[in-house]
Amino acid sequence: MPLLTRCRQRLHALGLRWKIAVLLAVGCSLVAVTIGALIHGARAHQVSDAARKSATAQLMRVRQLYEITGRLDSDKVGEADARIDCPSAPAGLREAALDGRRATYLDLTGPVPAVWAARPVGSGHVLTVRQPLTDEQVELEELEELDAQLIASGTGVVALAAVGGALLASRLSKDLRTAAETARRISAGDLDARIGPSGPPGTHDEVAELSSAVDTMAASLQQRLEAEQRFTADVAHELRTPLTGLHTAAELLPAGRPTELVRDRVAALRTLTQDLLEVARLDANREEARLEVHALGPLVASVTERSGVAAEVVVAAGAADGPGGARVRTDARRLERILTNLLVNARRHGSGPITVTVSGGAVTVRDQDGPGYPQSLLREGPRRFVTGTPERGQGTGLGLTIAFGQATVTLPRA
Repeated sequence: MPLLTRCRQRLHALGLRWKIAVLLAVGCSLVAVTIGALIHGARAHQVSDAARKSATAQLMRVRQLYEITGRLDSDKVGEADARIDCPSAPAGLREAALDGRRATYLDLTGPVPAVWAARPVGSGHVLTVRQPLTDEQVELEELEELDAQLIASGTGVVALAAVGGALLASRLSKDLRTAAETARRISAGDLDARIGPSGPPGTHDEVAELSSAVDTMAASLQQRLEAEQRFTADVAHELRTPLTGLHTAAELLPAGRPTELVRDRVAALRTLTQDLLEVARLDANREEARLEVHALGPLVASVTERSGVAAEVVVAAGAADGPGGARVRTDARRLERILTNLLVNARRHGSGPITVTVSGGAVTVRDQDGPGYPQSLLREGPRRFVTGTPERGQGTGLGLTIAFGQATVTLPRA
């Protein structure tokens, strides 16, 4: 895997705070390296120019002496080594001199750094001067010290930038985490959750705009859901009175097949109205569980018998805490509502005998050869007025919704 790809993967794995700190440190590193390179280059160019000028001046003095005396006097050139056609002179320097140009060459490769200067003399001869870098050598050492200071200073600046970036980004990360947590609470059903103002009063940055947008969305969503809940409750409540009269009138009809059909549809409407009222109460969070200690095995057997669904109740071995089986704190009325809905659902959509298993504090309703719940229902949860089969005449789709709502009321406090 390429190094750049691995670096990207590691950067993506970091939190926002550390991403900002790393990116800020990298940016400061690039700036520090650029500035250090410019300072180093400028100083090195200055030292090189001074050495070249000194060698060129020495070359001019040697040339003047050579033209006057016809020889090279080492006493007149000081530390410089002046020669005619020096065999150790750099090839490029010699070629430049033979072309009629005065040239210099900075040699830093040997044990003693030096600067060369050359020019043509006579016919096909080259006068060279090699001058050791003495004062310039000190300046080169100072340049190395300057480089060390630049590296140390740059490292300190990068470290401070990383720490400062992490501290500055911690506030941003905290605000974003607060916004994410609030969004999760809203998604879980806490419509009163709000982020609130971010930062000091008068803050108008992007995080503050995000917080305001999420709070506005939550308020709008809450208003719409409350309006929907009120509408559902109002419709169900208003239907109760005419349905009661309709039920009374149906009871007065003479016996016969048409009367049975009317009574069956009236009963279905009454059940639907009651379910809608129960859903409205669950949505409004008006339900409170009344928890009491019960022997789970006998309670499940009693509920199963009252449901009218033929099912076998099995208490798993080792699950008993006494003669009545495991004892749990639960709301018996809500447990009956949940279990009855599951039993009716198993009878309506399942196949084969139905078994209710009690194991410890868990109750499982299972049919033998049914198709099972759709993956969408297991993934997204039950939705009202959506049934598990394509036939719309089989149920209202509120059974599992009510069971889930009642379990939400009961189980967190059990």
